[in-house]
Amino acid sequence: MLKVVHLNTYDGNGGAGRACLRLNLALNATNEVNSEIVVFYKFGQNPAVKTFTNTLLKRGYAAAAIVAERLLAKHYLKPVKIPFSFTWFGYSVVHHPTVLAADVIHLHWVNHSFLNPKHLAELAKLNKPIVWTFHDSNAFTGGCHVRYSCDHFENECGNCPVLVDANPNDQSHKIWKQKNAAYQNLNFKIIAPSGWMKSSVLRSSLMKGRQINVVPNTLETNIFQPQNQQEARAKLNLPKDKFIFLTGFMPSKKDSHKGAAYLLESLELLADKRSIEVENIELVVFGNRNTEDVPAFPFKTTFLGTISEDEKLAACYAAADAFLIPSLEDNLPYTVMESLACGTPIIAFKTGGIPDMVQHEHNGFLAEYRSSESFCNGMEWMINYPVKEALQKNARATVMQKFSEKVIAQKHIELYKSLLPNG
Repeated sequence: MLKVVHLNTYDGNGGAGRACLRLNLALNATNEVNSEIVVFYKFGQNPAVKTFTNTLLKRGYAAAAIVAERLLAKHYLKPVKIPFSFTWFGYSVVHHPTVLAADVIHLHWVNHSFLNPKHLAELAKLNKPIVWTFHDSNAFTGGCHVRYSCDHFENECGNCPVLVDANPNDQSHKIWKQKNAAYQNLNFKIIAPSGWMKSSVLRSSLMKGRQINVVPNTLETNIFQPQNQQEARAKLNLPKDKFIFLTGFMPSKKDSHKGAAYLLESLELLADKRSIEVENIELVVFGNRNTEDVPAFPFKTTFLGTISEDEKLAACYAAADAFLIPSLEDNLPYTVMESLACGTPIIAFKTGGIPDMVQHEHNGFLAEYRSSESFCNGMEWMINYPVKEALQKNARATVMQKFSEKVIAQKHIELYKSLLPNG
């Protein structure tokens, strides 16, 4: 049986961690692959996840390195909300028994003092096929995870708009050179979860000549599935007769790419429309850790807080009439996939990997990029759409055809096997 080991910094934290866990489940369900996960720092108790830092001393080192990187980074970074990773600390994984036993090594998100360029380069010694899923842009930039309009990654970075001391030989250029040296002798195949990510990689100077395979992430379609809307609303104590917009609104101190300002502006535009009865619409928000610093929304708003159980999250999607995601740059956001799987259509900007999932006026509405007016039009279109059941049916069908566990697991298995000597 084919043995695959997945390496990720954390166990389920963030989109990459969730993607890694879900892929692991999908692969093991095929009975063709023995798939295992080993992470740098383990938060949870999932017995299916191993960790490189399984002693008190190693765990202490990992925690200290992660914190130290964040503290040191403050001296180099401007107060902008763009995630950036440095390469000061790292951890060697080449002697771990699960890594040594694997036929294929599958890398995921390996920042926060885990696999820096030096320790990535070490993997070449193992002479094993390596697959790397790019969950964001960091692998092919001089440090940033979200690029916006910056095109410095097309050359050798430097003059980084995120750094305090931006110059041609700044930290971004130095990190670019470290990565370039590490990648020279490291043969790996790239998985881009979206067409947008593939096009980004093709523009990158660090990835010239690399093979890129577009393979989306997957999810648990038996948990995220359609359910009776009224029953879902009753579970969450939501009104039965209102049109409900759901969003994961979260004004993060780190991420400006989530587009919260556009969400607020588009809702205000919607409330000003004569055709809209404000009292018949409710906004439901999950993900906010506190409600003290949020703006005054123009519609009645219910805050559900952070939701850690997938079953409850699925009920949130099912209770809503539409899901709002104003992200300005996203690879293949899980909230979109989860919502569609539950039969709930999407309103989003035409950006990143979202158009890989949302087909305009088929299972949602794709607004013009950074246009609050267009986003507002999408909400009005959704409210007035005559056959909502058709949108719901299309939403679920999209996920089952393109992103279900069996479909995505098989695409990964085909790639793994093609990399083996007898493949």
